[in-house]
Amino acid sequence: MDAEVVFSPSGLRGSVPLGTTVLDAARMLGVDLDSVCGGRGICGRCQVIPARRAVLGEWSATEANYAGRRPIDANGRLGCSALIAGDATIEVPPQSQLHRPVIRKAIDLTNLVIDPVVRLYYAELETPVLGDDRSELRRLIDALTETFGLASLTIDPIPLRSLQPALAENEHRGVTVAVHHDAHIIAVWSGFVEVAYGVAIDVGSTTLAGHLCDLATGEVIATAGLMNPQIRFGEDLMSRVSYVMMHPTGARELTNSVRDALNKLVATLTDSVGVRPDRICDVVIVANPIMHHLLLGIDPTPLGTAPFTLATDLPYDARAADIELDCDVAQLHMLPCIAGHVGADTAAMVLAVGPHRSDDLMLLIDVGTNAEIVLGNSKQLFAASSPTGPAFEGAQLSCGQRATPGAIERVRINRETLEPDVSTIGDASVTGVCGSGIIETIGELFLAGVIAADGTIDGGAATRSRRVVADGRTFAYVLREEHPRLLITQNDVRAIQLAKAALHAGVKLLLDRAGISEVTSVRLAGAFGSHIDPVYALLLGLIPDCDPNTVRSVGNAAGSGAVWALLSGAARVEIAEVARSIVKIETALEPAFQTHFIDAMGFPHSTDAYPRLAKVVTFPRPSTTNDGRRRRQRRMHNMQTQEDA
Repeated sequence: MDAEVVFSPSGLRGSVPLGTTVLDAARMLGVDLDSVCGGRGICGRCQVIPARRAVLGEWSATEANYAGRRPIDANGRLGCSALIAGDATIEVPPQSQLHRPVIRKAIDLTNLVIDPVVRLYYAELETPVLGDDRSELRRLIDALTETFGLASLTIDPIPLRSLQPALAENEHRGVTVAVHHDAHIIAVWSGFVEVAYGVAIDVGSTTLAGHLCDLATGEVIATAGLMNPQIRFGEDLMSRVSYVMMHPTGARELTNSVRDALNKLVATLTDSVGVRPDRICDVVIVANPIMHHLLLGIDPTPLGTAPFTLATDLPYDARAADIELDCDVAQLHMLPCIAGHVGADTAAMVLAVGPHRSDDLMLLIDVGTNAEIVLGNSKQLFAASSPTGPAFEGAQLSCGQRATPGAIERVRINRETLEPDVSTIGDASVTGVCGSGIIETIGELFLAGVIAADGTIDGGAATRSRRVVADGRTFAYVLREEHPRLLITQNDVRAIQLAKAALHAGVKLLLDRAGISEVTSVRLAGAFGSHIDPVYALLLGLIPDCDPNTVRSVGNAAGSGAVWALLSGAARVEIAEVARSIVKIETALEPAFQTHFIDAMGFPHSTDAYPRLAKVVTFPRPSTTNDGRRRRQRRMHNMQTQEDA
C-alpha cells in the first residue's frame, strides 16, 4: 500500500510505499532535504517536523539514541529514521534544507531623520547618606530632571528591580537608563552605556525579515531572514484561516508558531554581532492583517469572511514580552492596518516610498501571495488587495520553487531554435524555477510564438524544436532536459495567468476609482517585485501599459518602512494619519473586478493595447494556421477562465 506525502514549503507531493523513510521519500519526490551522513543518523541535518495530520512510525532506536551535535528539535524527527506509516504532511525547516532560503530584502533609509522614541541618559547619583530619606528611584528621577529636564518619569518593574544592584555594582557613581518617549524608564544599566538597539521586523506570509539597528545613529547593524513556519498550516493566508476554523486549537498553534519564529529571528540578529538581548529596547513589527492578528493572539476568522472586519486598525503599543518576545525591556510598536485585506505592511510600504509626499501620481505594488496595491499622490491615496496566490513565488507549479540557490531566475530563449539560456541564484546547480524565472520563461515563449496570446501552448511548435512536447491532452516546453527535468506545462501557464489577471484587475479597479486611465510611475516592492524585469512584468500584463523606464523596484519597502518607524517617532505619527485617510477598495465587493479579471487573462491583455511596450519589444505575429482549432481553444480558454475566476 502507498501513502500520499506532501512536503512543505516546496509543495512537492506524491505517493510512496508505506514504511519508506522520510529521507528516501524526499529523494524520490525531489525534495530539498539535507543529509551529510548519508542517512546513518549521525549528522542530524535531515530533521523534519510532521504536521498534525502526519502519520509517522514510532521513534526508532537510532532516534532514541541520537547524540549528534545538532539536537532534535521539539516535535522534530530524523528523516533518515522516521518511517511513513500513512498519509503525511511534513515540513522541511530551513536549517534542514541543503539550499536554504535566500531572504533578499534591502533597506532604503533615504531622507530619514533619526528621531527614536527610546533614548539613553546617563546619570550620576550622590552616595546616599543617613538623613536623606529619598529612595534610589527618587534620587535617580531628581538627577534626570536636573540634568536633562525630564519630569514626571515612571518606571517598569524590571528596571526598578535592577536599580539598586546596578548602583551597587558601580559604587553609586552612575547608571544609564533607557527612557521611552522621555516619560517611561524601561531599562537601567550600571555605568555608562553608549548604544541601545532596536529591531524592525516585516512578518510576511512566506518570509520574516528582521533588521537590528543602532537607535542613536540609525545604522542597520545586522539583517536576517527566515521562512515563516506557518507555511506548514497553509501556503496562503486563507488556508491558514481555514485551519483555524477547522481546529479548536488552530489559532493558538499559528500564534505560537510565528512567535517562536520571531524569537529565533531576533536571536539570530543579536548573536551575529554579539549584542546582548537586554540591550534591545524597541521592536517595530509590520504584517498583513491575518499575520497581525495571529501575532497578537486575535482570532483571524472574521478576516476570512465578508465583511472582513479588523479587530483594530489603530497603531498598537505594548511591551515586547506581551507577545512572548525574549526581550525583557523592549517596547513594541505595530503600525496600523488599513483594511481587512490591506495591512500594516502596506502602511509601512507607503511610509517608506512616500506617494503621499509627492505631487506625481504613483502606482505602488507589493507582489506576494496577496498583492497589495496603492495608487495616488499627496491629494489622495487608494488601496486594495488582490488574491494572486503563491504562483509568483514558484509554489504550486510543476517546476516551481522558492528563491533559493539553484533556482532559475533569468531566462532567454532563442527565437529560432527555442533553445534556452538560463542563470540561477548563486550560480548553483539547477534545482527548479523561482517566480522571476517563471515570468521570464513564459514571456520569452510568448515572444517566440510558442505560447499564444490566450495562454495556449502551441503544439505546432514541436516541428521547430524537440523542446515542445506532448503532455497529456496539452503541450509543454522542456526548459531543462537533464536531471532534474523541468517542464513549463499548460497548467503552469494557467496558474500564472490567474495570478497576473488578479493583480491587473486590482490595479484597474483603483484606476477606475481614481478616474484615470493610465499610470506614469510604477514602483514594485517585495522580494518578487524587486527581482522581476519591468519589461516582462508588462509583457505578461501584470500591470497596465506604460513606459518600462518608469517601472522601478523599491526593494523591501515594508521592511524599510518598519525601520523608518523604529528610528523615528515622527514617522509613526505620520503614517498613522495617512493610513486613516486612505480610501479602501474591497475587490471582492466590486462587480467590475470579474470583468477586469477575465479581460486581463490574455498576454499582455485580451482587450487593451500596449503601444508603449511595443516600442521596446516585437510582439509575435498571430498564427493563421489551424484557425478553427484555435477558435475552439479560445472558447474553451474563456470558459475555463470564468470557472477559475
